[in-house]
Amino acid sequence: MKTSDFDYHLPDELIARYPLAERGGSRLLRVDGDAGTIADRRFAELPDFFRAGDLLVFNDTRVIKARLRGLKDSGGKIEALVERVLNEREALVFIRASKAPKPGVVLTFAEAVRTLVLERVGDMFRLGFDPARTVLEWLEEYGEVPLPPYLSRGAETSDDARYQTVYARDPGAVAAPTAGLHFDAAMLERLRDAGVASAFVTLHVGAGTFQPVRVEDLLEHRMHAERYAIPRATLEAVARTRESGGRVCAVGTTSLRALESAARGGELLAGEGETDLFITPGYQFKVVERLLTNFHLPRSTLLMLVSAFGGAELMRRAYAHAVASGYRFFSYGDAMLIEPAPDALDRTK
Repeated sequence: MKTSDFDYHLPDELIARYPLAERGGSRLLRVDGDAGTIADRRFAELPDFFRAGDLLVFNDTRVIKARLRGLKDSGGKIEALVERVLNEREALVFIRASKAPKPGVVLTFAEAVRTLVLERVGDMFRLGFDPARTVLEWLEEYGEVPLPPYLSRGAETSDDARYQTVYARDPGAVAAPTAGLHFDAAMLERLRDAGVASAFVTLHVGAGTFQPVRVEDLLEHRMHAERYAIPRATLEAVARTRESGGRVCAVGTTSLRALESAARGGELLAGEGETDLFITPGYQFKVVERLLTNFHLPRSTLLMLVSAFGGAELMRRAYAHAVASGYRFFSYGDAMLIEPAPDALDRTK
């Protein structure tokens, strides 16, 4: 398989640069990988597609204000995007500057946050932060919401709330698990009333999610590792769902990757870990049986993942239909509910 197999043309005007007034106001493209059908629906209809005993698995990561702007001691402008908070005093960051800083250089952000370059780690830097506060405290006061580059705008006050799920609770992500942005309290209550259960995983989405696939041969691509955690309560919820004949639906590709990563040994396990799982067509899913997701970038690893789940040819048709029908794309855009292709599930589980 080649990266170019997952390309498509997207008119710029279909990129949703701002969210709709209501979280649940988006459209919903229903894609049935088994039947090979595509249907235009509304997100407000979501409970109609579930039955009592089904399980929705949400990613409860919380987006941190991971973007910092400032100056080097020499006076040159510099911008940092935190990839991962390592501990209370240190973080791994991507740095944009006219010249890469060397270890020992002091960088000051927002005229208040002094950091020391400790070392270079691949294409990132390990920074030590002023110990007067924790890294998360510095970011909360002086950082910006790290909107994706394809939005082509700076963060605004409204993004503090809207680029965050209503159930976010574990800080650490530098990008939102965007399928969850459609849910408000009323929708969660409607699903509960319909007998649909909920469970949570945590996957702290890294800045690597914005990085393009730079190779044509997919075998040469390496994913950035991300931290995830599967609570025992979620493990038990999945087991109950299977015993009762319900279906496990991942809310977003991040929830899916956490669940599938925790089942790489053949059995879903509770606990914490790191994942660099790269899912492409041919992968057989061990845990997830349905997927709610947004529309993804051309040539991206996430488009490859959904193609593995719903079927590559059907997903090409679905994306062409979405473009022709004026769907809104990417983080603040519309949603898809995907039923798996016949050969996508590991039927031995």
